[in-house]
Amino acid sequence: MMRVCAIEKLLRLGVSFLLLLSVAHFAAAQENSSVESRDDEKKKSPRASADTSGDKDQHQSAKEITAVPNRPTFSTTAETVQRGVLEVEYGLEAAVGHQNINGLIKFGVFKNLELRFANNPFVRDSGIAGFGDSGAGFKYRVISQEGALPTLSVLYTASFSTSTGAPGIGAPGHGVDVLLSKDFGRHHFDFNEGVRFLGRPGADGYDRTYFTAFDYARPLPRKWGMTVEIAGFSRANASTPASMAVLLAATYNASSRLVLDAGEYTAVYGNLPRVTFFVGVTYSIADLYHHGRAVRDAYRTR
Repeated sequence: MMRVCAIEKLLRLGVSFLLLLSVAHFAAAQENSSVESRDDEKKKSPRASADTSGDKDQHQSAKEITAVPNRPTFSTTAETVQRGVLEVEYGLEAAVGHQNINGLIKFGVFKNLELRFANNPFVRDSGIAGFGDSGAGFKYRVISQEGALPTLSVLYTASFSTSTGAPGIGAPGHGVDVLLSKDFGRHHFDFNEGVRFLGRPGADGYDRTYFTAFDYARPLPRKWGMTVEIAGFSRANASTPASMAVLLAATYNASSRLVLDAGEYTAVYGNLPRVTFFVGVTYSIADLYHHGRAVRDAYRTR
């Protein structure tokens, strides 16, 4: 019965996410129509053709899809996926007494707004295996980095208990994070500060824990890269003490749309396995807005 209820919850989350995608696609289609009409007006104006030398290059660069991985760190980049791009991330973790498969689906609704759906399709703790919990939310970019200013974004996540068999959160929760990202030449830094409101299974109210993470990344020769991070949570309750971990990972840019990663994180303290190893992938599937417009244009030319 518990398994059926969890599957029903996951289906509801999936349907809700698809509805959000549908609304976003409709809004973007309306936006594209208005942009196309403005472009048509510009083409009719003599002033519009006065300076178009860089238009072709800008149009080509706008079509190029570049992955924006949140993996492999605990922290989340302040950058958002490109407008219209559907991107997925999946990873596998393995430690003594703990294994899981974790996934994240991201969609760029607008230039600064990203929808997110996360789920652990498999979790195994202390020999007990099952389906994991899920989460849905959004990331909104408030400021894009320019000069001395970093990229600043806000991340909201609602967590849902969809686990079966394996231990889970047991009750809905919420999380809000402030995200900062900054590039200094080839050196990239991310800083996250957030709060989690953890639902109490079988009781009212929430337990509160604070999250802090800081990571550094830089590219290496031959498409490789490296990342180091320190991250941790404050004490939430008597059964969930404070925790901290140090992460070290390597990344490989197979293409602009495909990024692979592997590494490990070591527990400094808290209820975490001593050492956890992981591998993962980030892949930008397609620009749904551009594809939809191409299909419409092809239909119109028939």
